[in-house]
Amino acid sequence: MISAFINVFRTYPELTLYLTLAIGFWAGSLHFGKFNLGVVTTTLLAGLAIGQIGIAIPAIVQNTFFLAFLFAVGYAVGPQFIRAFKSDGLPQVIFAALVCMVGLGTAYAMGKLLHYDTALTEGLLSGGYTNSTVLGVATSSMSSIGLTPDALKTALALMPVAYAVTYPFGTVGSAWILSKLAPKWLKIDLVASAREYEQAHVQAAGNAPTAYRDFSARAYQVVEPELFGKSAREIETLFDHQVFVRRVREDGAIVDCDADTVIQRNAVVAIAGSLDTLVKRQGQIGPEIDDKVLLAFPTELLDVIVTKKNLFGTQLAALRTDAFDIPGRGVFLKTLSRADQVIALDPNTMVHHGDVMTIEGAKQDVARVAKLVGFSDRPVETTDVSFMALGIVIGGLIGVITIHVGGIPLSLGTSVGAIVAGILCGYLHGKKRTFGQIPGSALWIFNNIGLNGFIAVVGLNAAPGFVQGLHSYGITLFVAGMVVTTVPLIAGLLLGKYVFKFHPVILLGACAGARSTTAALGALQEAAKSNVPAVGYTIGYAVSRIVMAVFAIVLLRVY
Repeated sequence: MISAFINVFRTYPELTLYLTLAIGFWAGSLHFGKFNLGVVTTTLLAGLAIGQIGIAIPAIVQNTFFLAFLFAVGYAVGPQFIRAFKSDGLPQVIFAALVCMVGLGTAYAMGKLLHYDTALTEGLLSGGYTNSTVLGVATSSMSSIGLTPDALKTALALMPVAYAVTYPFGTVGSAWILSKLAPKWLKIDLVASAREYEQAHVQAAGNAPTAYRDFSARAYQVVEPELFGKSAREIETLFDHQVFVRRVREDGAIVDCDADTVIQRNAVVAIAGSLDTLVKRQGQIGPEIDDKVLLAFPTELLDVIVTKKNLFGTQLAALRTDAFDIPGRGVFLKTLSRADQVIALDPNTMVHHGDVMTIEGAKQDVARVAKLVGFSDRPVETTDVSFMALGIVIGGLIGVITIHVGGIPLSLGTSVGAIVAGILCGYLHGKKRTFGQIPGSALWIFNNIGLNGFIAVVGLNAAPGFVQGLHSYGITLFVAGMVVTTVPLIAGLLLGKYVFKFHPVILLGACAGARSTTAALGALQEAAKSNVPAVGYTIGYAVSRIVMAVFAIVLLRVY
């Protein structure tokens, strides 16, 4: 019966993949005191265990998951990545190159110490450093070092074994070190540090809601004689247009006010304004009344993209007048953002094309103002799949372009192409939000299912080679891989903290990128509850792909 059950999973490997994900996500949610492996690690371990029954998942499945994950990561951090590159991009390039040099030197030293041949050392570097580019370049170039046909065949068989034995710890170990140990060594709270970076560098509109409401509406009974018989506009003028008369109850009837509505003695009015103004001015109106029905009008908080040409170059102060015939009584501008950064709400601030106004007020009033300003960017449930898919295609096509320098093939690869495409698409959407929408829930799916689907396939396919390698070469190869994994990480943390002085969360992401360890990035994002580590990851990952391709050739020549 067990044999029949196993045959089902062999016949339908897609079920095996989903079983791996189910176990990985379940086990990753378990906590043993304060210890938690995380979903990325447990998914890989589940894949290695289940893969012992002999499951082969086509590489296209792995790559499909991987590209979706990388694009989503790039899209989420696109605007802040562009700013980070402008501020400290070159130091991150140098940092990644130095960490790669440490990885090459460590693999070379371990290979010589353990008397490994070139093939085993290349596999050790590729797996321990979790860089499949090394394996690919070394495999395609091995024939150029003058081996006999039999020796070449043996070498080509050894490299994947060394990769399979050392890659699991390269993935799990680097993820665990960077997400669990490194924050303690750096003496930081990873979640708090990521939040601090976001507040300092990603001051975007639409922060998580809190109990505080800077704009509100309250009900008051009009008992001050100076207000009797005045229109809503006259009352608002008396209060310097800091409040708006939104509704009125007279003789039991509720009326939505316009500018000419007259307010009589003892009427109950719904006054909208800033909380600060309402608290200070309530004594000039009358006692506050608990009138739930009067205040039960629908409100909306809405992002509106400025696309109307008559507003371009206009000062914010002018929008408060009737110059543009905006019937916005009781609609408040909460924030103004440009290129994903909040702009000061100074009366002299100029409005530009593509600015994002976050406005709040009665729903029908917000709708009227939004039509006069531009595009209403309401939350959506649908994803612009054409935008995403075409971005991946274009990025991948750019990534496969190969340039030969001194006989060394250099290319970004489809992986780097996808993440760069994600960055550019995210940046473009941040600047012009009328297209390319991917809601947060969809990004979560692409991030988590994309990454862990990739990890699950890696574990399932590497499982047989992992056991075979341990049996043939013993624990020594596995330990050598641990050294190649750990030493560059330690060097990177020291360099980043004391020499380059990166922000701690950016440093952790840069270390993951310089080692091209995607699983470590996922673990960092999970632990930090933020995408900030990807800001440091992206440059390092791109540099590592190129530099390690060169180093694979260097190792063949000098070993």
